Amino acid sequence: MVKSSGSLLNRLAFLRGLILILAVVVAFVYLGFSREVRLGLDLKGGTQLTLQALPTEEVTEITSEVMQGVEAVIQQRINGLGVAEPLVQISGQDRLFVQLPGVADPDRAIALLGDTAQLEFRKGLVPANTLPRNELGEVTAGEDPDALFEHVGLTGDLLRNAYPQAPRRGSQNWEVLLEFKPEGAEKFTQLTRDLAGTGRPIGIFLDDVLISAPVVGAEFARTGITGGTAVITGNFSVETANDLAVKLKAGALPARIQVIENRTVGATLGEVSVRQSLYAGIGGIVLVFIFMVAYYRLPGLIADVALLIYALCTFALFQLLGVTMTLPGIAGFILSIGMAVDANVLIFERIKEELREGKSLYKSISEGFNRAFSSILDSNITTLLVCGVLFWLGIGLVKGFAVTLGIGILVSFFTALTCTRTLLLAAMGIPSLRKPQFYGVRMEVSQS
Repeated sequence: MVKSSGSLLNRLAFLRGLILILAVVVAFVYLGFSREVRLGLDLKGGTQLTLQALPTEEVTEITSEVMQGVEAVIQQRINGLGVAEPLVQISGQDRLFVQLPGVADPDRAIALLGDTAQLEFRKGLVPANTLPRNELGEVTAGEDPDALFEHVGLTGDLLRNAYPQAPRRGSQNWEVLLEFKPEGAEKFTQLTRDLAGTGRPIGIFLDDVLISAPVVGAEFARTGITGGTAVITGNFSVETANDLAVKLKAGALPARIQVIENRTVGATLGEVSVRQSLYAGIGGIVLVFIFMVAYYRLPGLIADVALLIYALCTFALFQLLGVTMTLPGIAGFILSIGMAVDANVLIFERIKEELREGKSLYKSISEGFNRAFSSILDSNITTLLVCGVLFWLGIGLVKGFAVTLGIGILVSFFTALTCTRTLLLAAMGIPSLRKPQFYGVRMEVSQS
């Protein structure tokens, strides 16, 4: 009676394990596959840039603090551009590695990221109608802007926000609306009060280049323009207005930036890479499935089921964690499948040794998992340490490889020790599946 009660409890435990595995798989599949797959630059296409920070008179040495400032400004500008899954990472002492998936126009990206974008409002010293003009009739500052405009300390660091504004009625040109911080609003009010009705313009300079020279009307002579807002007008399209707003909002770069490498990846190449990677991955998995069944029989078949669970859970986890899939990332995923099989091989060989020693099937399975655990743990820890080093020291695609391989190792550890064991014990509960030959052993053993 006690034996029957114990058998019932074991079966209930196995049933709970199966239900838990099924629930985990369903949850991961539902949460993971309901999201769009995030593709990296090499799969989606786009622009890859390597930027180098150069010393200037103000910044004589490129330090780690300078590079952190450059990284922050570049990241803000990219966010304003609306690029999905960008990568911005410091590389070495003075370089920045930038990936922009989906951006097919490298010239625009370079113009947006490389400009220093130092905005300044200056007080005009001469009437606007006496300023030099180019062949298009646009106002310029000539070769000596300091003789025409006075610095008043109203610069871009006093801005709170900047964004593009649609053309007004009767105009086709976009504008850039500026919002000043309190200190900037006060200086702007004072500047417009001093210039109102004089015919002398406000010089709006971007990187020491005059981009606009509006004249303030006489109605503001007493109060100046209040409210802390200003509008930059010019021949702006929606793209150029947005780009200028992004650069102004992000602020000026703390150092001069030079593009030393520019690489564009076409979307067609990405599609071909995805297709070939899928073929390679599916082919490798099928060969692994065939080998496991042919060599390990029933345990091999169960390992294949656990491997499918592993693949589904790992891919879903990539989606939940927002991992960007790249070619090296896919390689890491496929490699982790091999690591998952490796754990099963260690377990099954241990089980076969226990069976050859004449132990019962249940005892052999239990001992096989217990004795293989230390070897599996050691191999996984060493691989995870390598992944950590690659993620810490690597850049770009190397990081993607490290992330996908590391996640795969952790999930494979769970599936090998939990899913495979539960399925094996469940199969052992079926009398017709207790034959030793089903486990790769041709000798008689106790089936109790």
